[in-house]
Amino acid sequence: MVDLTGAQWRTSTRSSSNGGDCVEVADNLPGRVLVRDSKHRDNATLTFTPTAWHTFVTGITAQAS
Repeated sequence: MVDLTGAQWRTSTRSSSNGGDCVEVADNLPGRVLVRDSKHRDNATLTFTPTAWHTFVTGITAQAS
């Protein structure tokens, strides 16, 4: 199990218009980026390496353009 102590969760500034149904990201912990569902915060948390997360975000940003 991943230790979530110290995780500082944030949501996208674009998520405010959808009623709060979004993901939250914590990227302040060394060597990992955590992602969780804002509606079910006690459920599973996905863990990515910073490189994998950067690759994902870059790909999504390119798709949205």
